Amino acid sequence: MLRLRLGEQAPAGYVVDSAMTVRLDEHNRPEPDLLVSTADIPPDATWYDASQVILAVEVVSPESAHRDRTVKLRKYAEVGIRHFWRIEDEDGTTAIHAYEHDDATGSYVPVAIARDTLELDRPFDIRIEVPALYPAD
Repeated sequence: MLRLRLGEQAPAGYVVDSAMTVRLDEHNRPEPDLLVSTADIPPDATWYDASQVILAVEVVSPESAHRDRTVKLRKYAEVGIRHFWRIEDEDGTTAIHAYEHDDATGSYVPVAIARDTLELDRPFDIRIEVPALYPAD
């Protein structure tokens, strides 16, 4: 659902992708739930280089919570991926935690926590109705 919403809003030159790994270094190739890139990679490619990724999105589950909140957050920041979003279930309410890379510290700083509407102007103009990501049954 998020891939569709980002893909609809992404301007020309941006690629929204999933099921692809990101090569951080020779030993680390995590697979974000979603990524946005400006790279035009070959159709048979299985990974993006970290320098090609401008947004990595992780959807937190009980099994991935530690990795998504700490390990991936730190690793993506270390290689300079500009934007990181973490999507969480907060007691039945979906929240998007959006971060932007701070070059001075080499870490992420929070720019938004959205539970109703996420509106950002980076990496491009984005407006997402958060409750619509996971509609109630």
